[in-house]
Amino acid sequence: MIRFITGCIIVIGFLILSIPILFVEWIIGKFKPMTKDTSSLRIVQAVFRAVLRAAGVSVTFIGEENVPKDQPVLFIANHRSFFDILLTYTRCQRRTGYIAKKEMEKIPLLSNWMRYLHCLFLDRKDIKAGLKTILTAIDKVKNGISICIFPEGTRNKGDNELELLEFHEGSFKIAQKANCPIIPIALNNTAEIFENHFPKFTPCHVVVEYCKPIYITDLDKDERKHVGAYTQNIILETLKKNQPLV
Repeated sequence: MIRFITGCIIVIGFLILSIPILFVEWIIGKFKPMTKDTSSLRIVQAVFRAVLRAAGVSVTFIGEENVPKDQPVLFIANHRSFFDILLTYTRCQRRTGYIAKKEMEKIPLLSNWMRYLHCLFLDRKDIKAGLKTILTAIDKVKNGISICIFPEGTRNKGDNELELLEFHEGSFKIAQKANCPIIPIALNNTAEIFENHFPKFTPCHVVVEYCKPIYITDLDKDERKHVGAYTQNIILETLKKNQPLV
């Protein structure tokens, strides 16, 4: 419980104390948007690393060399824990926006930082609004900003991490329309950090693997039509491979 309290203090303390930082970042963004984007990214990454240390998480990262350094990408990952965002965001080398559920837009200060980081809010109940979010994400990628999405649509709360929820094919329109590579991310054992021991943070080891890029234009017709299922299978096989490592 001490780890959980410490993590909460770090997050809440940062959000409160960062109010003047938000203002400074806003001013910087008026004159040097790229500088603001980079500094906001590094600030939040530092906070996320502090939370991971407080939770006692050790991580093995595999395949980071598979992430192109010269172009934006669409990150696609399985989703079992709130910590999936922290784990992957700490490794972003370039500007990356996450697609989050609409409800998070109502959280003061947190939503401000998310907007600074090019995150988008998806209303899963409104098809028209959801399409608009996807179109905005496409524009982000075309402007050099990577996007990360969890295509299961929600956290998978099943007991077996190998039983993935269906990947929504609409998520992959971002890569198709923006002509960017897809980077599948396989996250092993992340629910063990918090969700499996709620409300405690539990020290554990997780594995995060960045798989080889998928270029939609290189796929055959059937794979292109079902790129969500194709990507899901890659993540599933990677999860199976890495289970002995946790």
